[in-house]
Amino acid sequence: MSRSGRSGGSIGFRIAAAGALALLLGFLVVPMIALFAETGPRELVSSLGERGAAEALWLSLRTSLAALLLIVAVGTPAAWFVARRDFRGRALVLTLIELPLVLPPAAAGIALLAAFGPNGIAGGAIESLGIELVLQTAGVVVALTFVAAPFFVRGAIAAFEAIDANLLDASRTLGAGEGRTFLRVGIPGARAGLASGAALAWGRALGEFGATLMFAGSLEGRTQTAPLAIFEFLARDFDAALALSAVLLVVSAFILLAVKLVGGRPEVVDADR
Repeated sequence: MSRSGRSGGSIGFRIAAAGALALLLGFLVVPMIALFAETGPRELVSSLGERGAAEALWLSLRTSLAALLLIVAVGTPAAWFVARRDFRGRALVLTLIELPLVLPPAAAGIALLAAFGPNGIAGGAIESLGIELVLQTAGVVVALTFVAAPFFVRGAIAAFEAIDANLLDASRTLGAGEGRTFLRVGIPGARAGLASGAALAWGRALGEFGATLMFAGSLEGRTQTAPLAIFEFLARDFDAALALSAVLLVVSAFILLAVKLVGGRPEVVDADR
């Protein structure tokens, strides 16, 4: 094929790829623009004054942040262990970690009931400690943690695996133990990946619907998060549903933007500091 023929084919492909990108962006962006086009700023603010709207939004923020703290606190060292060791059953462990990603939300809620409900496998032991989860705010945190944890842990594992093994070896050679290496080299080196995973987990927790409804219910002021309130408002106040949806969109966009600005490039810290 002549050079002109190859050049023409290349230009044609670029045009087709650009067209596909424009189509994709249009499909993704138009519904988001429509959230704000359907109602003005004044109506948006007044709709948030609807009974239960502000409470649902505040509950979503509180419970999703609580779930994120649990996920990061437990998931970070767990991801480090999986990433830096080759052990028997590792593939099974990874599969179990990722399973909630493909589990239907309603099935996730039923699984939580079977495990932690009053008649569940661990329900009796939990209640004997005076802890109530079903139809309680704590149950919302449990549901959000269950569905969102894989988003953080997967990203954390990939971030830890990407760290240069020579840096870790140098840290140990300088006398740093496993814990010091994890804190001084591992976490700084995986900072961008950890931030990205945390953002995805938080966004997933904010948008969680099915598992929360099945496990914790939709009690106003106690377990009714913003997604559940949006579903309820659809039947009686579409403007309130639009307002809550728009707020969640803004919060989600802020989370992603913050990760882009703050995540930055991985940072390497000297092991002997």
